[in-house]
Amino acid sequence: MLLTNKERYRLNKLKVFEKECYSNGYELVAGIDEVGRGPLAGPVVACAVILPKKINIKKINDSKKLTKKDREDICSKLISNPKVIYAVSIIEHTIIDKINIFQSSLLAMKNAVNKLKVKPDYLLFDGKFHPQISTPSKAIIKGDSKSISISAASIIAKVTRDKIMIDYHEKYPEYRFDLHKGYGTKLHKKALLDFGPCEIHRKSFAPVRILT
Repeated sequence: MLLTNKERYRLNKLKVFEKECYSNGYELVAGIDEVGRGPLAGPVVACAVILPKKINIKKINDSKKLTKKDREDICSKLISNPKVIYAVSIIEHTIIDKINIFQSSLLAMKNAVNKLKVKPDYLLFDGKFHPQISTPSKAIIKGDSKSISISAASIIAKVTRDKIMIDYHEKYPEYRFDLHKGYGTKLHKKALLDFGPCEIHRKSFAPVRILT
C-alpha cells in the first residue's frame, strides 16, 4: 500500500496509545467502541479489535468522520485480514428497556471483549466510562479519533449496526430505518406519530414512551 507522507504521519499519530502499551510490555492491545446509544430503535452494538502492530489502512479513523463507502471498504479490509482479531456484541432493544442504555452499552463492550478468541492483555475503551474488567485498561475520551484500535472497533460496530437497521427496514419500511438507522430525525419522529412505535422501538426512551 502506497501512503503519502501526510497519511503515514497521521497513522503513526493514531498509534500513540498502542505504542505506549507495547513499550510497557503489553502485546495484545484491544480497542473497544460501541455505537447506537442515541437511537430510538434497534440495538446497541459494540466491537473489540486487536490489530497487528504494523497494520496500515488508508483513511482509517473515527467511523463518524468517514463516508459510508469508506467505512464499508475499511471494514471489509479489517474483517478479511486473518491477523485482525475482532468480536462483536449486540444488545437488543428489549434489554436496553430493562437495564437502560448506559448499562446496555457497558454490557455490550464487556461482552465484545469476552468474545475475543484471543485474550487481550490491555484494553483501550472509547469514552469516559468503561465496564469493570480485570484486564488492565484505559478510557480515552474521543478515543475513536485518537487510537487506531478504537477506530477499527468503531468502524466494524457502525457497519454492523447499519446493516441490522437496513434489514429492519425490509420488515418495517414505513419508518425508513435504512435512512436514519433509528436516530431521532424529523422523518423518524413523523413516522412515529403517524404509525406509532413498532416492535424494535426503545419503549423506555421518552419520544417513544409518550406514544405507548
